[in-house]
Amino acid sequence: MPISENARAVLERRYLIRDEHGEAVETVDELFHRVADAVAAADVRFDPQADVADTARSFYRMMTELDFLPNSPTLMNAGRPLGQLSACFVLPVADSMEDIFDAIKNAALIHKSGGGTGFSFSRLRAKGSTVNSTGGVASGPISFMKVFNAATEAVKQGGTRRGANMGILRVDHPDILEFITCKNDTKEITNFNISVGLTESFMEAVESDGSYELVDPASRRVTGRLNAREVFEAIVRSAWQTGEPGILFLDRLNKDNPCPGQGEIESTNPCGEQPLLPYEACNLGSINLVRHLRRTGTGYALDRAKLEQTIRTAVHFLDNVIEVNQYPLPEIDAMTKKTRKIGLGVMGFADMLLYLGIPYDSDEGVAMASQVMELVQTIGHQESQRLAQVRGPFPLFAESVYRDGAPLRNATVTTIAPTGTLSIIAGVSSGVEPVFAYAYYRNVMDNTHLIETNQILRDKLTELGLYSDELMRQIIEHGSLAHVEGIPEAVKRVFVCAHDVSPIWHVKMQAAFQQFTDNAVSKTVNFPNSATQEEVAEVYRLAYELGCKGTTIYRDGSRDEQVLNIGVDKAKQETALPDHVEKLLESGCDSTACLLRSGSIKPRPRPDVTMGYTEKVKIGCGNLYITVNYDEQGVCEVFTNTGRAGGCPSQSEATARLMSVALRAGVDSDELIRQLKGIRCPSTIRQQGMAVTSCPDAIAKAIEKVMQASKTNQIPPCPPPMGAGRKGRPAPDMTPAESKLAKYCPECGAQLEHEGGCVTCRNCGYSKCG
Repeated sequence: MPISENARAVLERRYLIRDEHGEAVETVDELFHRVADAVAAADVRFDPQADVADTARSFYRMMTELDFLPNSPTLMNAGRPLGQLSACFVLPVADSMEDIFDAIKNAALIHKSGGGTGFSFSRLRAKGSTVNSTGGVASGPISFMKVFNAATEAVKQGGTRRGANMGILRVDHPDILEFITCKNDTKEITNFNISVGLTESFMEAVESDGSYELVDPASRRVTGRLNAREVFEAIVRSAWQTGEPGILFLDRLNKDNPCPGQGEIESTNPCGEQPLLPYEACNLGSINLVRHLRRTGTGYALDRAKLEQTIRTAVHFLDNVIEVNQYPLPEIDAMTKKTRKIGLGVMGFADMLLYLGIPYDSDEGVAMASQVMELVQTIGHQESQRLAQVRGPFPLFAESVYRDGAPLRNATVTTIAPTGTLSIIAGVSSGVEPVFAYAYYRNVMDNTHLIETNQILRDKLTELGLYSDELMRQIIEHGSLAHVEGIPEAVKRVFVCAHDVSPIWHVKMQAAFQQFTDNAVSKTVNFPNSATQEEVAEVYRLAYELGCKGTTIYRDGSRDEQVLNIGVDKAKQETALPDHVEKLLESGCDSTACLLRSGSIKPRPRPDVTMGYTEKVKIGCGNLYITVNYDEQGVCEVFTNTGRAGGCPSQSEATARLMSVALRAGVDSDELIRQLKGIRCPSTIRQQGMAVTSCPDAIAKAIEKVMQASKTNQIPPCPPPMGAGRKGRPAPDMTPAESKLAKYCPECGAQLEHEGGCVTCRNCGYSKCG
């Protein structure tokens, strides 16, 4: 297989079958044979004489040559006892305690099997509504979202994928304002992406600065009115602040609902690209466009003949997946087979443009998007029609919007998914996103950082005689080629990264793909940290005007431990103190202790990376091991551990925890040391090196030793997090506003990429969305 070392590591870490000891019991090659054989086996259900071995060979070749890859659950579970191959599910949430907890149970089963779930909470009665059966009051949809979130946290998806959810609330729900801000605290509802379901009438009211009705979901009675523009601005503020909520245009989803007789589409999968009816699942897969280019005398061109053949084979593959899939619920099995929705998309689009010499943010780039997706849509539907002639149309065809045309095997054929982990395996850019970064550090053994460079850029610079590791370090430092000296302007114009691309071009590109996509397009509009709320609002309006079905934005670094307050002047925000603290200072209280009593000081978050020293100290009841850690701002935490002889582990641990909190809260370390030094315990012994009188005394002296070493530069500086480049740990002299940087991967520490409506780590393959 033409895969990189990193791609092979991702496959081995996340996809191979393992025994009870965690050891891999298959190779990467055997993985693809397993998947190809299992999916090809469906052919005999429609033709007992089918050459299943030949079909398996074509599926195997398509995947191992990286022309096409199915969604992750198919790679993980095909040919295995679990057998659950779908990534996307939508479950209904009706307005009763029984139905709510049935939905939680069903979601847990789906997460356990490797899928993600979408929910609309719009049917739940508003907070404070009367509950007739008990005479009490309803707690509202947001409180139940927290219950769903807690259940998701408790369920590991087969040991390989963590649960991911989409939560949607209609804009006319009485609790909409609470929903819009429910994730402003980024530690709340962490297992959900959230989107507001907007209607055409709401958007019209936004444009006219009019009001709109709030409707009780149970009685359908109007309960109030809100100014549409003010609600729209609230959505924009929260999105600017944290990246959420996204927006979905519900009326557009239902305009393209192929089976309206089955009900309204109310929700999507976790990344927003797959609108589904309740209990529907969808099987996704993506074509690698880079593998469908051919060399010409002057460069590269799209190989339409090869692409057409891959589209046909991929549609065949995905339709087979529906047959061999072992769905987690009988309701999902029945509903999915009634509509037989598949979602064929693309990945590597930005890399394809690089080979073609076309800037992503250009009319030519947008035109290429339309050209490619129109071909996928046209040939995909042709193949679905061919399969319908052999296998029959999807069961609800006669009542679908297609009933007067040629029979189709699948109610939907095309979807643009984020392809976070799949694109790492294929070694190409994710989905239809621009390249996120052309060079970055990848952490390997012994904390060594290797420079990873986009191969197309490497080849281009090598051709021009410009490539060097030093040049790549400059690109990592700057984050793009735009401001790096020595690179020709013509190269810079083509090799643009996500943050070089104006948000307007992000939306234009999304709209171009949406024009030829049955379902929706998973896309993140990336903004620089300096972007304004009005720029976010402009993107939302443009997405509506250009026919998108929804969109997600992310302002670089907006998700941080301390979120900036909205509507406060930034300069004042970083210096202003609470009123009660100002009064204390005016009264002459300027001590840290006084400020602590005021309740105004909170410890800074524990840093991602620390360095430290561990010392063994003999105490009267055994050995005490004291670890003192520091970062670039100084000593920040203390740990203690007692030896086997016993001692007072709870008391020493409590002392260490309180010291850690105080140190990160800015309490004077000399004062802390003074308070603990000299405390005596009946069980003390004399020793060489450090004479201690108690556990607190030992802790104080250990901290003092590190503090003194730091003042004389006798300790090494704290390193950056693994994989961190330009957007690694904030420098110690950064202001709070400047340090609002992207989060790091929870598994390997590398910088996360916000794209495709999700969060992905290209270093290890971690994906927030499963």
